[in-house]
Amino acid sequence: MSPTDKFIIGVDVGTGSARAGVFSADGNLLGSAAHAIAMNKPKPDFVEQDSENIWQSVCQSVRDALAKSNIAADQVAAIGFDATCSLVIRDTDNRPLGVTPGGADNWDVIVWMDHRAIREAEECTKTGAKVLEYIGGTMSPEMELPKLMWLKRHHRQNWDKMGAAYDLADFLSFRATGSNDRSCCTITCKWTYLAHQKYPWDRAFLDQIGLEDFPAKAGIDRKALGVGDLIGNLSDRGAAELGLTTDCVVGAGLIDAHAGALGTLGEYLDGNLDERFAMIAGTSTCHMALSSEPRFIKGVWGPYFGAIAPGLWLNEGGQSATGALLDHIVA
Repeated sequence: MSPTDKFIIGVDVGTGSARAGVFSADGNLLGSAAHAIAMNKPKPDFVEQDSENIWQSVCQSVRDALAKSNIAADQVAAIGFDATCSLVIRDTDNRPLGVTPGGADNWDVIVWMDHRAIREAEECTKTGAKVLEYIGGTMSPEMELPKLMWLKRHHRQNWDKMGAAYDLADFLSFRATGSNDRSCCTITCKWTYLAHQKYPWDRAFLDQIGLEDFPAKAGIDRKALGVGDLIGNLSDRGAAELGLTTDCVVGAGLIDAHAGALGTLGEYLDGNLDERFAMIAGTSTCHMALSSEPRFIKGVWGPYFGAIAPGLWLNEGGQSATGALLDHIVA
């Protein structure tokens, strides 16, 4: 390796840990590290995490991976984040806001598998809104809008204090850069953002479910960036915490399973996509298929435009408890 060579860091935040890898331009892994993430389960169906704890685990993983790779911080040209589709709630000063009444404010993340918002998800489905066609006709409690509905109804004090709400991958980009830009992947797949439309929010649907104020309140009312599009350079604070330099740039991230699908299917984007789909296994298993035209399939999430690659549509099925079920059996 030459001192002038440039390298890339990928960060993957799963349900139980944060992992970082340092890669050469041709894809060789030079060093990697992982650190666990704390989890809180205050009652049945409630699963919470601490965004600052997640960020600290990310930073430590990046620093450790960099040390193992034997390259200098100023050789890292870019960093990108993927993460679970968990919901991060912050106040107007971007400090953590607790997501459960009576709970501590540091537990500011409603984890993707949290099912507190089953009733709210059912209400979304009952509207019969056209936007539901793009999520298989049924709203899942694992998506962000039912969780926001629950928060507005059951923890109004913190809803009123809320100044920003992030999908976790977007929160990590924010902590790294200070930019509030969002990824097309996250808000298309989990927030009912219709990336293929000039006006991507279905305002009538938001009115029906009592979230007419949410895009502006959550800081999510600007155009989303395509996957990998430039968000900006690391901020002074982000660079210091990650052990990198402000010359390092950050690209718009993805949901963790979707990053796996890009890695699995990326080689075939110019070929016959009908011949392949990706199965991404972890706590859950996601079945991901790409197509050049939208496909509406009842009970299957999508079609999502641009959620993995520009100009392509994604459909997503799967099972929420696969790896988690195996963990339970082993325990």
